[in-house]
Amino acid sequence: MCGTVLPYRAPRRQAFIEMIVGLIIALCLTLISIPASGEEVVVASYDGVINPVAAEYLHDALAFTHSAGAQALIFTLDTPGGLDTSMRLMIKDMTASPIPVIVFVAPSGGRAASAGVFITLAAHVAAMAPGTNIGAAHPVAMGGGEMDNTMKEKVENDAAAYIKSVAEQRGRNAAWAEDAVRKSISATEQEALKLKIIDMVAENIPALLRQLNGKTIALPSGSTTFSTETARLREFPMGARLELLKALSDPSIAYLLMSIGTIGIMAELYSPGAILPGIIGAISLILAFYSLQSLPVNYAGALLVILGVVFLLLEISVTSYGLLALGGLAAMILGGLLLIKSDAPFMQVSLSFLLPTVITVGALVGTVIWMAAKGGRRGPVTGVEAMIGSIGIAKTDLNPRGQIALHGEIWEAVSQTPIRQGEEAKVTSVEGLTVNVAPTHK
Repeated sequence: MCGTVLPYRAPRRQAFIEMIVGLIIALCLTLISIPASGEEVVVASYDGVINPVAAEYLHDALAFTHSAGAQALIFTLDTPGGLDTSMRLMIKDMTASPIPVIVFVAPSGGRAASAGVFITLAAHVAAMAPGTNIGAAHPVAMGGGEMDNTMKEKVENDAAAYIKSVAEQRGRNAAWAEDAVRKSISATEQEALKLKIIDMVAENIPALLRQLNGKTIALPSGSTTFSTETARLREFPMGARLELLKALSDPSIAYLLMSIGTIGIMAELYSPGAILPGIIGAISLILAFYSLQSLPVNYAGALLVILGVVFLLLEISVTSYGLLALGGLAAMILGGLLLIKSDAPFMQVSLSFLLPTVITVGALVGTVIWMAAKGGRRGPVTGVEAMIGSIGIAKTDLNPRGQIALHGEIWEAVSQTPIRQGEEAKVTSVEGLTVNVAPTHK
């Protein structure tokens, strides 16, 4: 008798092995196609005035780039200038960075003016997009305010020495950089490239990456070479908190917050217990203080704004025939114009914002005054005085004494002219619990 023959299983085993090999190959191809973190390039974008928010944003972007193991940070910049202190903080971070920082003046139509010139020159790689410009780095345009000739000369010499040092450190045109401070000269992107102010001109970030590939630069830790041919871009957004702080740093917003805060606090002092005006006022004032600490404030302008609000609120309770209101509006306008101690237009409270704000505040105060005057012209609505002139119905004959129904109550009444029961009687005066009345008909 023949033994049992087992089925041949080799093909199934071979298929299983082929499946495992296929999965391994697919996994390897997937890992190869994903760039390592070192091939990433982080992109951070800033558009606006250079202030503490800009300095914090660049600091956070550098820290993120370093922790992510990315090979470089591209910092796209479009700025009219800003604060000298914030600019120097940004340059310190860039100089000490172990990661290359590429400042890219973009998009087309953007600029790197005033403080932006210093920041661009301090970058490891400086680039500009077509249609952009760089220059006009005079210190007055960086939030300087009024200075005498001696102080202007000191500030100008300090800024000139600083920008020359920054340019020489990066091997850029130090003579042009000094003229940008002393003579406020500017250059287009093509002029900047020819003058060796920047390193390259690129239409966009992908074009910038292609030009960066293979370029070697010096870092504090040694030289490094860009490998950006297959680099993956990674955005680093500003975040809601910094976006809010950036908005609060606007001079016009600072003026508005200070006005609202003063109105709220004064309203709470005039009407204790209202609570809501006090809460809004306190929050607005604190936010205004944050805004003003990042701006070159003229305290005379701030006091004029507060004085103007006080005058407007006094107009509600003091009869000045409009003089306090006019004085308050004038003080608020002058305060807004003097609030920021700077010649730079971007650091000033916008006149197109200032006038509508003052007019709106004046209209609100005028409405309150009108309502108060209208309420004062009305007769009393409660108490004994409110009964005078009221019409009642005689419940009994009044000759001269009797009773009348008045406001749902029965009152003792006296009439010098006889009034029959059921006839109307008008109250002429009140004496204790007795009313003097007269007939409504003659």
